Amino acid sequence: MVTQAPPHRPVLPGIPPVDDSRGNGDSAIAVTMKYAPLAFLLGLFTPVLEVDGQDVPAMWGRVVTSVAFGPHLVHVHVPYLLPARIGTAETTVVATPGGTVELEYRAPLLSFMGGALGTPPQRYPGLAAAVILLITAVALALCGCFGIILSAVSNP
Repeated sequence: MVTQAPPHRPVLPGIPPVDDSRGNGDSAIAVTMKYAPLAFLLGLFTPVLEVDGQDVPAMWGRVVTSVAFGPHLVHVHVPYLLPARIGTAETTVVATPGGTVELEYRAPLLSFMGGALGTPPQRYPGLAAAVILLITAVALALCGCFGIILSAVSNP
């Protein structure tokens, strides 16, 4: 007769082991998901939230899900066109009995960067680079406009 061992869950020092007989208990994980106004196109896509590899129905804003107390892996990304996933971020949190773990996710401003996931407040990844790119684009556009005006004035 073969007996199957329960799945291994590592026990962290100072954290009680998970008691599966308690079910979900009163523990919860709350993730507030945001994108910057400069990245307004991200509003067209629904972010993906996973807790311990299980999909959780998500949307931009605050999402609360019940969990058993103990450690949990939280993963967030935004499905996009190219690349297929942007802003991938994950962290491990410990849910305590009767408590809610508050997390905040910020989507990046540049598609090749990872997102920021952790305790609030978080910063938008790529903000400085996006502002520099925007200022450079505006400066080049203004130089082009002044060049066209100056060439029209000098060649009547």
